[in-house]
Amino acid sequence: MRRIGIDVGGTNTDAALVDGRDVVAAVKAPTSDDVLSGIAAALAGVPHDNVDSVIIGTTHFTNAVVQRRGLNRVGFLRIALPTGASLPPLVGWPADLAETIAGETVMVRGGIEFDGRVFEELDEAAVVEAAKRFADAGLSSVVVAGSFSPVDSRQEERAAELLAEHLPGVRVTQSHRLGRLGLLERENAAGLNACLTDLAEVTIAAFAAALGDAGFGPETRLFLTQNDGTVMTVDQARRYPVLTFASGPTNSMRGAALLGGVEDGLVVDVGGTTADFGALVAGYPRQANAAVEIGGVRTLFQLPDLLSIGVGGGSRVHAGDPLRLGPDSVGQRLLTDSLVFGGSTATLTDAAIVAGRLEIEGNGSPELAPDLATAVVALAGELIADSADRMKLTADDVPLVAVGGGAFAVPDQLPGIGDVVRPEYGSTANAVGAALAEVSGEVDQVFRDLGRDAALAAAVELATDRAVEAGADRDSVAAIEIEDLPLAYLPGDALRVRVRVVGALEDRR
Repeated sequence: MRRIGIDVGGTNTDAALVDGRDVVAAVKAPTSDDVLSGIAAALAGVPHDNVDSVIIGTTHFTNAVVQRRGLNRVGFLRIALPTGASLPPLVGWPADLAETIAGETVMVRGGIEFDGRVFEELDEAAVVEAAKRFADAGLSSVVVAGSFSPVDSRQEERAAELLAEHLPGVRVTQSHRLGRLGLLERENAAGLNACLTDLAEVTIAAFAAALGDAGFGPETRLFLTQNDGTVMTVDQARRYPVLTFASGPTNSMRGAALLGGVEDGLVVDVGGTTADFGALVAGYPRQANAAVEIGGVRTLFQLPDLLSIGVGGGSRVHAGDPLRLGPDSVGQRLLTDSLVFGGSTATLTDAAIVAGRLEIEGNGSPELAPDLATAVVALAGELIADSADRMKLTADDVPLVAVGGGAFAVPDQLPGIGDVVRPEYGSTANAVGAALAEVSGEVDQVFRDLGRDAALAAAVELATDRAVEAGADRDSVAAIEIEDLPLAYLPGDALRVRVRVVGALEDRR
């Protein structure tokens, strides 16, 4: 099956055509300000014949939150009274972001205990009244968040049904689909998702139009990558655009694992602006366990454990005492502003050329003193070595896969690192990772009166069904994460089970 993977970075938009698991072609194009032009240019650089699917990884939605642009207003329905009113929705958000998206906030009686027992029955009449308030305020995107809803989601689901019934066309984000137990962090993640739903409709339609303009027919499927290294359908992406956050680094890590043949180790993706470090566990990114801030908003959103530093091919050289490299970068202007391309800004790329680490033919000359160039390259290596050491969880030597267009900055030998692997097509590992991304399915719910083995089997089957519904080949689906927690305070041998499965995209040609 032939697929095209596209990854939109801060400096370049990369595209890779793969056939099965073999890379056929890969290209780089400068990222455009409007994103779509860069995607079109990347698509033009790879063959189009007999392509089953195009898979896009994008920072578009992350940037919208960070830059406070293209966001819609959101209504919040919290199911937590009488005890959950002391800290209202949007508490702790940056004032400018909260002001941008704040619509109506309604709190109603209801909620679940930590062990799954019903704390308070859902006040359905209050939910219906909330729907009227949301309608009067002109809101079409609503968050529903209830206490401990990941343990038992029925109250959130019932509230969503009532809102859909009494507010036709509403887009409801149920918090249990995006977070773990903490109410505020889970509600925050749902709020970030809900404020992106208008933008998601427009953006995904534009992606589909770009495929049509590039000559792809309706038989070519469109997917987006999400932050766990797997893909989602365009319908899923419209409902949950927040799942695309951090998909770029995840694509790079998956691509690095596949290209470098490394299942467990470290990855560094050196782009034009930053170097992103991550750890691989069984070929997938290690997930962060701590709370994560996105656009200044604290969430318990599941994101890869990443460390980013301001070292990239476009990092500016600041000669002086002490010598500094970055963190500012010429970014997507590397091909015009750096010395080697006729510009006036000394960058890490220029220093690497003078120091003999890199060969590039440009229309300019990187006129740097050899001693300065050598010192710049050595400084980049020290910063990379320190960050790699910080990402390790063991004293043993581990392999490091170096990818990205700026991978030349990674030294061949690093303390605590076994082999530094530089795979073919490593400069476009992010696009390769997108093209080879698999499909996931996840379940996190309470099972009763089944026994442990039967409960685990039921959870795996349900997660498998969800993966197949999202486009996976059933025969290829396998569980990669299984967690179970006995709930001793519930009757009926209750067991909370979380399962994640992955499988290859189904070949429909």
